[in-house]
Amino acid sequence: MFRNQYDSDVTVWSPQGRLHQVDYAVEAMKQGSATVGVKSNTHAVLVALKRAANELCSHQKKIYELDTHAGVSIAGLLSDGRILARFLQTECSSWRWDYKEPVPIQVLNNRIQLKLQANTQIYGRRPFGVGLVIAGYDERGTHIVKTDPSAEVVETLACSIGARSQSARTYLERNLDQFPAANVEQLVEFALLALRDTLPAEDSLSKKNTTIAVVGKGTPFKVMEDDDVQPFLDRIAGVPRTGQQTGGEQQGTTEPMQL
Repeated sequence: MFRNQYDSDVTVWSPQGRLHQVDYAVEAMKQGSATVGVKSNTHAVLVALKRAANELCSHQKKIYELDTHAGVSIAGLLSDGRILARFLQTECSSWRWDYKEPVPIQVLNNRIQLKLQANTQIYGRRPFGVGLVIAGYDERGTHIVKTDPSAEVVETLACSIGARSQSARTYLERNLDQFPAANVEQLVEFALLALRDTLPAEDSLSKKNTTIAVVGKGTPFKVMEDDDVQPFLDRIAGVPRTGQQTGGEQQGTTEPMQL
């Protein structure tokens, strides 16, 4: 993308009817490391690929607990993702304080959409350069919700965002019919196989760069890292990739950190 006279502010429309600042924010989301969300009739799963700025740094946190029944994974600018995760945590806490029950996922969807949309319309602000995948369980069942910087908020059966996420989407589309009846272990395996397809052929998932989160019926939101992840990685080790990537190494990162 190149600078032009129509991208000086988020309120300026191009002759083609586009907001270039929003388009740039979507590109920032696409450069973050991939995350995948999948749901069955009883559970929802998030898996995320963690990225380190360099070999001397620890891997950045990708998945945040919002409440006992919901969590979020982010792809894009680290600082923007943390702001939105904190906003959602505050909304969950406020609802629980006022009504003595967990916030319905649809309410969270509406509120995050208003938060995102304001930054696409108000002069002097910029869109959040991050996408979210929200997983939750409430009285209406399981939920996987995807957002992007344009304030599009959609509920899906499965989704992926971030770098090379098209390979994961292809895998999810091919196996979509198996998700509703899957148990939680199978659901995690589906999500990990989709996430693995976003990696170049010479790279692989490991307990250091992979995070798993599960929530569902009778299962409070739980994040698994390091040694808790390894048994699931062992179960998919013998499964061949469906679409190997050969595009070289992941894109480098500069400040602000993208994950």
